[in-house]
Amino acid sequence: MAGYKTPDFSERAAASRAAKQTALEKLRNKPAADPATIAAREATQAARKAAAAERRAERLKAAEAERAAKLAEAEAARAAQAPAAPKPQKTAEELKAARDARYAARKARKR
Repeated sequence: MAGYKTPDFSERAAASRAAKQTALEKLRNKPAADPATIAAREATQAARKAAAAERRAERLKAAEAERAAKLAEAEAARAAQAPAAPKPQKTAEELKAARDARYAARKARKR
């Protein structure tokens, strides 16, 4: 029994040429596309694109409405917080008295 003989370059090139030739013949023998089939395919593709564009527009409209609702909610929350009465400002004497009280408490803790 003879062992496996590795094909040399010319054999590999011939096999490649033959494979290319059979692929080319297969392509040549392929029937031309039917114009009615092509038209139907293009019509379905156009319908799909129109539906996708409509869905995209609806998503954008919904996102815009959601964004506007969030903005209105934030504005309402901000408006609800705004009327709160500001803290009355302490006078200099009150600030000094508070500071002195803290100082006295600190000194009392050290003793």
